[in-house]
Amino acid sequence: MGPTASGKTALAMELVEKLPCEIISVDSALVYRGMDIGTAKPDAAELAKAPHRLIDICDPSEAYSAARFREDALAAMTEISAAGHIPLLVGGTMLYFRALEYGLSRLPDADPEIRLELEREAVLSGWPKMHGQLKTVDPEAAARIHPNDPQRIQRALEVYRLTGQPMSRLQLESNQDPLPYRLIKLARAPRDRAELHQRIADRFHQMLAQGFEAEVRGLLERGDLTPDLPSMRSVGYRQMIRYLQGDWDRKTMVERGIIATRQLAKRQFTWLRSYPDVHWLDEEQGDILQQALKIVRAGLSLE
Repeated sequence: MGPTASGKTALAMELVEKLPCEIISVDSALVYRGMDIGTAKPDAAELAKAPHRLIDICDPSEAYSAARFREDALAAMTEISAAGHIPLLVGGTMLYFRALEYGLSRLPDADPEIRLELEREAVLSGWPKMHGQLKTVDPEAAARIHPNDPQRIQRALEVYRLTGQPMSRLQLESNQDPLPYRLIKLARAPRDRAELHQRIADRFHQMLAQGFEAEVRGLLERGDLTPDLPSMRSVGYRQMIRYLQGDWDRKTMVERGIIATRQLAKRQFTWLRSYPDVHWLDEEQGDILQQALKIVRAGLSLE
């Protein structure tokens, strides 16, 4: 686990060379076909060397959920284990990790009328004020959700209006069987936040050099992908769409894209700090791979 641009995939590729592991992607954007550059998807050479499951399994017009991830991941883990290998789950979508380990909370289905009502309120007052409203009814959820994340603000307020209970409380109630695996949780992140910020900026510029603009332009030219789809709201994609639609100039798009990615990393750090039993790998303490192997082998020896 770890924030975006922390080097998770590189470490996973090294672990596959040392241990009988098979990789399962835990990323809400890598599931989409045709979204390669902006998601930093492993390239063909990397995938040939270490195949990743749960990559390129959806069209961008589809919605992919934590519930579907849990089902897909458990099926993949069963196949990998049956072959005598170790499932290695790699990614930064912390909601998916939590759904896999603890099951899914008893949240109500979406209600079109309440969503429309919330959207109308947001048009009048703005999403930051809607976030303030969330802070009043569900402070725990508000602490996890950024004031500029309308999709999650809307969902949390929707759940409260449907049930009269905070979403954070309902999420503690699981309706799934316990995960039938023992987990070894590794987190990779540079200790120096400035170092991570630089990596994020460098990677965004690298994506641009690789043709990110052309990738998003091609997706929009399909005609069926609107900016409100979950795939098109992925970090980087929504900023590029604003640029291509003429809302922002290129400099603004780059700045906003980098800032949004930093904000994503901050949210991922928040999740990770509250996550139990995590082994943090420290780049300042030497070889990350050797640190990881020591922890994994110690865990395996307990079986």
